[in-house]
Amino acid sequence: MPKAKLIQEYHQKFANGARVDIIIWQLPAATAERPHRLKYRLNYCGADGTTLVRYDNERGKGDHKHVAGQESKYVFKSVRQLFEDFRADVLQQGGTL
Repeated sequence: MPKAKLIQEYHQKFANGARVDIIIWQLPAATAERPHRLKYRLNYCGADGTTLVRYDNERGKGDHKHVAGQESKYVFKSVRQLFEDFRADVLQQGGTL
């Protein structure tokens, strides 16, 4: 059985101590939870390690996001849109990318 293929991995720590981690895998087949065949986690946390913004699609939850401690459904459209939406939420929370 084919395995997931890592297609994007990015980590950066900023001067203020904040950190961004982005990991995206291409899955070998679509599933009901991941019809786009991607597994992803985009995370922005403050200097103390607290998650300020996270977009992910962990098993059992599907596409969703966490912003300022609130979890909500996320409608995945494309990888480009995922990055743009994540960036917009990070900036709205006072972060930088």
